[in-house]
Parts: sequence; C-alpha cells; structure tokens
Amino acid sequence: MSDNQSWNSSGSEEDAEPRDESGHLVGMVDLSGVLSKWTNYIHGWQDRWVVLKNNTLSYYKSQDETEYGCRGSLCLSKAVITPHEFDECRLDISVNDSVWYLRAQDPEHRHQWIDSVELHRADSGYGSESSLRRHGSMLSLTSATSGFSATSTSSFKKGHSLREKLAEMETFRDILCRQVDTLQKYFDGCSDAVSRDELQRDKIVEDDEDDFPNTRTDGEFLHNNHGSKEKLFQTVSPKGINGIDFKGEAITFKATTAGILATLSHCIDLMVKREDSWQKGVDKEMEKRRRIEDGYKSALNELKKKSHFGGPDYEEGPNSLINEDEFFDAVEAALDRQDKIEEQSHTEKIRIQRSSPVPPGDMYSSIGTHRFSNKVEEMVQNHMTYSLQDVGGDANWQLVVEEGEMKVYRREVEENGIVLDPLKATHSVKGVTGHEVCHYFWDTTYRNDWETTIENFNVVETLSANATIVYQTHKRVWPASQRDVLYLSAMRKLLANNENDPDTWLVCNFSVDHDDAQPSSRCVRAKINIGMICQTLVSPPEGDKEISRDNILCKITYVANVNPGGWAPASVLRAVAKREYPKFLKRFTSYVQEKTAGKPILF
Repeated sequence: MSDNQSWNSSGSEEDAEPRDESGHLVGMVDLSGVLSKWTNYIHGWQDRWVVLKNNTLSYYKSQDETEYGCRGSLCLSKAVITPHEFDECRLDISVNDSVWYLRAQDPEHRHQWIDSVELHRADSGYGSESSLRRHGSMLSLTSATSGFSATSTSSFKKGHSLREKLAEMETFRDILCRQVDTLQKYFDGCSDAVSRDELQRDKIVEDDEDDFPNTRTDGEFLHNNHGSKEKLFQTVSPKGINGIDFKGEAITFKATTAGILATLSHCIDLMVKREDSWQKGVDKEMEKRRRIEDGYKSALNELKKKSHFGGPDYEEGPNSLINEDEFFDAVEAALDRQDKIEEQSHTEKIRIQRSSPVPPGDMYSSIGTHRFSNKVEEMVQNHMTYSLQDVGGDANWQLVVEEGEMKVYRREVEENGIVLDPLKATHSVKGVTGHEVCHYFWDTTYRNDWETTIENFNVVETLSANATIVYQTHKRVWPASQRDVLYLSAMRKLLANNENDPDTWLVCNFSVDHDDAQPSSRCVRAKINIGMICQTLVSPPEGDKEISRDNILCKITYVANVNPGGWAPASVLRAVAKREYPKFLKRFTSYVQEKTAGKPILF
C-alpha cells in the first residue's frame, strides 16, 4: 500500500478521497486575483490582490507588491467559509477570532473562490471524516492510557483512617491464610482416616461367615469366636489427627472472618464518607469551572464584538445587525466626542485670526456668466419665494426647538424609507449685518473655523467671483457611513424694490455633478439644497450719533433640504437634526459676532 493510502488501513479503500501524484486532492488548483476586502470603518472596501496557494490565503495591496511580502494570511486548515445571506458577491472567511470580509466582482467569481478555498481546506487534513480517522486512533489510545494512569495514581490518595483499616485487612488476610492451611491439613487427615476404616471393613466382610462376629446392639463392638470384643471403628479424638484442635481452629476462623467483615464494613463507611467529601469538592470545582467558562465565553463574545463591531454587517442599512437603539446610542456618543474635541479647539481657532479682503457689495448683485447661471438664478428665486413664507397655514411646519430668538421648524417627509424632512430656522443676531453673515458663511477661507462636521474640503472649480463648486467630506459618525457632498455655492445681494425694504443677502448651496469629483465607494453621496437669507434691520441712532453695531440687527432665515443618500433609522436622523441644527446656528452666529467685533460695519 502506498503512503497516500496507508492512513486508511482501518477503513475501506472506497472512503479515500481521490488525490493526484503529489498527494493533493484532485481538482485543487492555486488561485489569485483581485477581491475587495473590508479594511476598517474609515476606509471601507479596498481592492486587494489575493493569492490562494498551499492551503494558505494571503493578500497584498496590489499585484506589484507580491515580491515584498503579504499584508496578511490565513491558514485554511480550520477556516470557516460563509457566503453572505444577502450580498451575492460577498464571502466571509474566519479562523478563530480573525475574520476576512471579501467581495468578488460577481457571483460566479465568488462561487469559484469558495470552491477553491474548500478544496484547499479539505486538502490540509482537517474537516473530513477520513482525515479524522487518520489522526484519531493513536490519539484515542494515548488519551485512554493517560486517563487510566491518572485514575490509578489518584486511587492511592487515601486518608489516614482508611490506611489503618487496610493494614488491618492485610493482617487478617495473613491470619486467615494460615488458618485455612491448618484446617486443610485437618480435613486431609480426616479423609485419610476414613479411607483406612473403609479398607479394614472390606477385609472383615471378606472373612468366612462362620467366623463372622456377632453384633452387639450398640453396633459399636463385634465379638469374634474367641469371645473377645474388638472396636471396629476407632473414634477420632479432638487431637487425634496431627495434633490439631479442630474446635479451637473453628472458633479462631469464625473470629477472623468476623473481624474481616467488621473491617470491611468500616472501610465501606469511610469510603462513603470520603466519596461524599469528594463529591462536594467535585461539585465546587464544577461550579467554579462553569463560572470560569461563562466568564471566558462572555469575554470572548466581547472580544469578538469589539474586533468585528466595525465590520460591514454593522454598517448602516436595512440588514444591519445593530438595532435602532444601539444605532442611536452610537451616533450620540460619537457626536458627544466631537463636541468635546471642538470645545477644546475652539479657543485656539478664535486666537488665530484669519482675514481676507471683503469684495464690494456691487459684485454680488449679478449672477455672473458661467454654465450654471440659469440654475443659480432659478434657485435664488425659489428661495426668495418659498423660504420667506410664513410657517403658519397649510405648510405643516412643526416647531421642534425654541431657544430665545431662535426657532427651528420641521416638516416630516419620507421617500422610499429615507427621511427627507425639510428644516427651517429663524434667528435674530445683534451687531452684525446680512452682508457679514453671508460673507463668513460663503467664503471657504473661514469654513474650518466654525464648521465642525467637515473632515476636508476643496474648491473644485471657481465659476465667478461669487460662485464656486465645492467638494467636502464630513466626519464619519459611526455606525453611519461617511458622507460627501458636491455642491455649487453662490452668494447674492438682492436689490431692494423700494427704499424701505431691508438690505437682503442670500447664499444658496445646491448639489451638482462634476467630472473632477465623481462618487466613490468610500462615501455615500448626499444631495443638498440649502439657502441662508439675511436681512439687515437698522434702528436710527439717537441725535447726531453715527450708526454703531448697537443699532443693527440681522434677521436670518435658514432652510435646508437634505437627502442623506443612504439608509439610517428615521428616528435617529430626526433626533440628530433636532440636536445639531440649533448648535450649528448658535456656533456660526457667535463666530460672526466675534470676528466682526470692533471692526467697521460692512453693509
């Protein structure tokens, strides 16, 4: 029998799995290619070069880096391959606590990878019934021998009282053996005496009947012809055979056996008590082991939860493993951490004074000439028509927050399960003009000073002096996916119809498409339509005094229509909006007041 078949000697030849000349399973091939691998909750899915070879799955950042060593590898001997329930392109491979989340480009490639990994795993010597037979026999023998040795050794660990009784049993055994030998000699002597009497009787019977003695009525003596009497059978005296006292030996034998029985009874009592004591100890140890196992399982679950909690199964979506309450708690905790970080850095931001020349107001009066001019004009007119409408009547605006001069309204709207609630906020800020508020809101130079939710941004294209296209990514609030936005931002000064109308400034931000900022798999692209309308109200100063900041008031109307672009619980989105929008308005207006304090008024 060949080496490849020697392991199956205990079973049938038909159970052996077909293997080639090199000893590998027939059909097993090495495989390599590009798979998307889940890296972490920040970078999400990334393409990696994955190699399946020699029962090992390895990955590299790209095919060009294979000569520099792999980024990670898994031994497939004990791997568990799980096709995803909902994603037809995804497969999860886990070994103990390590889990790789992989995605193929289509279901056919996923099926190919799964079949290849299964063949390599089976070839490694684990996971099949035949391989268990191959490795199991000697292990069973070793385990049995080890268990017997341990049991034999522990059986001698007795208490002091039990050892004394066992010593008594040894003494009784010696005595009993000697008594048995003595009694055996006595019985042998009796047997010899009976045999001699039978021979003598047979000899007398063979004599002539005339010479046969008469029998006395006592049956003990016979009289011969000479008139003398003979004793036919000699009575054995108590000490007539080898000088053995049978009665004394019998009494001693009885006492010895009684002592043995008493000692055995005592040993049984001791062993029963010892068994009870041992059972209590075993119960305590089993309870202690159960608590340790429960603690181990709990710690293992926590470890798995922590190591995998950022996996794709916990991402936002209708099939997320995280429930709505946990989703809300995680988002709230992340926002609280961001607030603390912002509080620590707020003082530093104020200390660093940024300044840029403020263009004259006339340049904002026109739309400018660019390919989005008509769209900007349409958005400006829509905001002036609908954003300044009263919140009463049939508009169905609900007041959700009221803090001093600031009021926030919401109208609940859902489309295909996605929350699209329009939000409207009104606020009055003293000491600043509408031009100043819109300037700091529109100019990207100051964006990072007051906007705490942005991770990074850049100006994709400058359309005109008062219109730019901006791409920005927002900080991720786990477990929600990271969002990015591409929008056109335009600032306009609206000409008054009559001299009594207040100066009105507007900034409108609305989503557009651009070839230099295409959507990516790393972020979910959100759509926005935001308008900030600022009106400057001036109260006449006393006497001949000049107008100061104490005489001006800016009335702000802020309207936001946001499509988050992904799935998240409606209650979470509404709660976050209710919490964050008032904070944003207060933070921004306070920033404008601090920036303009002591500076000339900009109308």
